[in-house]
Amino acid sequence: MSLLDLLTGGTSNQVAEQAGNKFGISKNQVIALLAVATPLIISHLRNKSKDAKEAEALNNALDKDHNGNILNDPSGVEARQAEGGSILDHIFGGQRSDVENHLSQNTGISVDKIGPTLSMLAPVVMGFIGQQKQQNNVGAGGLGDLLGGILGSASNQVQNQESHPINDILRSVMGGETQSSGNPLTDILGSVLGGGSGNGQQNGSGLGSFLGNIFGGK
Repeated sequence: MSLLDLLTGGTSNQVAEQAGNKFGISKNQVIALLAVATPLIISHLRNKSKDAKEAEALNNALDKDHNGNILNDPSGVEARQAEGGSILDHIFGGQRSDVENHLSQNTGISVDKIGPTLSMLAPVVMGFIGQQKQQNNVGAGGLGDLLGGILGSASNQVQNQESHPINDILRSVMGGETQSSGNPLTDILGSVLGGGSGNGQQNGSGLGSFLGNIFGGK
């Protein structure tokens, strides 16, 4: 399963339907959030994995709790929401509220719902990474290359796909990924989500206006 397969396949649809029903938001908004947040999470984990201790901790977490089974049976995502919140706290630390505010502005999901929704999505993203780790027989030392390879493959894949809302979102996200300052949060929130303007009004190339055109900003 590729990253694009994850975001456009049955797993994301099932998860989006559960989250949408629970929080009263549209399934399309949840899928769009997953399409934006997944590369952000992977990028941040790739950056953290440059530290040997962080890489070992991530490797242990993937071996212990994220073997990819959730992708085959995503019915349990709601029960893992608290776990997902802990995952996000570890990944983003003190920047988590900034991430959630930017994602809220750019997906139209209210800020009080964005955190809980992301918490349901996080175990799915980790499950995907764990599945890729197992399939490629990667240990702690190879996680950085694995995560970078996931993003690189997704970037190449969407460039060759026909225009479709999710493909177009990913194309925009992965375009921001190539403009690296060394801080994935700055790279993606800055280049893709329109920087720190704080008002959600991006120019024509910003993801906020892009999602607004697709989903009506609802």
